[in-house]
Amino acid sequence: MLNLLLGKFFDKNKGVLNLRGTWFSELQTPDLAISLKVKETLHYEKTPYQELAVVDTEAYGRTLLLDNIIMTTVKDEFFYHEMISHVPLNTHPNPRNVLVIGGGDGGVIREVVKHPTVEKATLVEIDARVVANAKEYLPEIAVALDDARVEVRYEDGIEHVRLMEDTYDVIIVDSTDPIGPAVGLFSAEFYRNVYKSLKADGLFVAQTESPFFSGKLIRRIQDDLAQIFPINRLYLATIPTYPGGLWSFSLGSKEYDPLRIDWKRAPQVATRYYTPAIHQGAFALPPFVQEILEAPLESEY
Repeated sequence: MLNLLLGKFFDKNKGVLNLRGTWFSELQTPDLAISLKVKETLHYEKTPYQELAVVDTEAYGRTLLLDNIIMTTVKDEFFYHEMISHVPLNTHPNPRNVLVIGGGDGGVIREVVKHPTVEKATLVEIDARVVANAKEYLPEIAVALDDARVEVRYEDGIEHVRLMEDTYDVIIVDSTDPIGPAVGLFSAEFYRNVYKSLKADGLFVAQTESPFFSGKLIRRIQDDLAQIFPINRLYLATIPTYPGGLWSFSLGSKEYDPLRIDWKRAPQVATRYYTPAIHQGAFALPPFVQEILEAPLESEY
């Protein structure tokens, strides 16, 4: 398990140690783990906010780990980054000012600046070391962080939206799991501040975990959004290295419905997973997910 191996990643006298051939395991739930065989340990450090490691794996290539959890890999990152970005950006007919909260690896920013209407993309990432390591070890993901339209701010995303009003066309919340400081990014208060930060026709999307393992969380989030946004929808995508392989995203919109898009005006951008047909199909929820949304609301998740 990584919590047993992580101490070997770094030695204050020797620096990063090579764990070639070692199996890294992320304990995704108390009863489920995903394991990757390590080719090389590229970097490890304790930042002011978390433990950060970059390892090169046999199956998924270079992989970013935060607090023992897989954040992204160079082999499967496009599934996630395309689906959290292009769904909202194609739903809004004219996204010019876009905010990304979290996502210090730069993958969402890379997809955002593909859209020709975007004039400014602001990345709010609390941990500057995530951005620095992404630029060094994940350049194909971080490639757009130096784009002239991009502003990177190292601050708390929760506080950022609390202070903003009528500013953004689209907000994308690319957060870590709801553990520790990130819990606030899954709260009704945060969603109300997101609403306030959006322009009159704005919309937002957030990653909202696995329907296999976080059904109660998803049910609560959907209830919160229904009380704040006129339009709220859940959609799904496949993310191979995330728990269960099936991932959910929650969308809240003041005006535009993601199922009513004029595809003739949507820009043609290069993608590897996302297409208009996949966009539409992502909102066709399986019966077991629909059951989650219709279940009685519970106070704990």
